[in-house]
Amino acid sequence: MVIELEYIFNNEGATLDFDFYIDLSAYSISGNKLFPKPFLVEGKVFNKTNIVRMKATAVSVMRTQCDRCAGDIEERIEVPVEHILVASLNDENNDDFILVESLCLELEPLITEDIFLALPSRILCKNDCKGLCPYCGQNLNNGQCSCQKPVDPRLEALKQLLDNQ
Repeated sequence: MVIELEYIFNNEGATLDFDFYIDLSAYSISGNKLFPKPFLVEGKVFNKTNIVRMKATAVSVMRTQCDRCAGDIEERIEVPVEHILVASLNDENNDDFILVESLCLELEPLITEDIFLALPSRILCKNDCKGLCPYCGQNLNNGQCSCQKPVDPRLEALKQLLDNQ
């Protein structure tokens, strides 16, 4: 979606509301679509005291697997987006502002980047997920496993000493 911003930049107090969908179903992990439903993006661009800001929210469902137990997860994801827009920059390397040279802004790539930057680096089914047993693969959230954990050979003497007491 492209929005024309000339009126917003030239008129203090001007506002432009927008809403559209971003389809990110092409992105997958292990063959599973990460975002099976499109993101609904709702927001506005406004000029307040000659500072042009864009605020939006992108909402969808994320489907993936827990990083500890490999259980399936489907959860609602809501990504807040906020940027300050400028018509020119003194420093090209300034990442604090979004440069809008032609006074037209392509929203989809900007918000797609924000969505991926907002994703957590580790996704868990619950905060206290116990994961899988490294020996037998039992999901420890469903109960303890019955396998014997091997003792580190460097600590075998200490184990024997503690067992004798």
